[in-house]
Amino acid sequence: QVQLVESGGGLVQAGDSLRLSCAASGRTFSDYAMGWFRQAPGKEREFVAVISRSGGRTNYGDSVKGRFTISRGNARNTVYLQMNNLKPEDTAVYYCGARNTNYEGALYYDMAYWGKGTLVTVSS
Repeated sequence: QVQLVESGGGLVQAGDSLRLSCAASGRTFSDYAMGWFRQAPGKEREFVAVISRSGGRTNYGDSVKGRFTISRGNARNTVYLQMNNLKPEDTAVYYCGARNTNYEGALYYDMAYWGKGTLVTVSS
């Protein structure tokens, strides 16, 4: 089982940038496809960005395309989410997810493991 710990959330103004990090431990990080999801108050959890085991493939939710970038450092067992031009509607708890896979290029939207989340608040 992999353990995930998110960090980097905070209170920012519209137009600012933040970088979230998710540190993984307990298993071989490069065996896992990873993703970022978010849940705003009163809403269901939604997909933000996913990345394959190798980092060679990514996909983004429509609301963040062109503003957010997911990346991973397998040597550091960490996945990142660079968020630029933040908007008040990006306010949410951001969760890191992981799914073990044998396929280096596969992307997943249903994760097996989750972190506890980090809160991002964007003021207007």
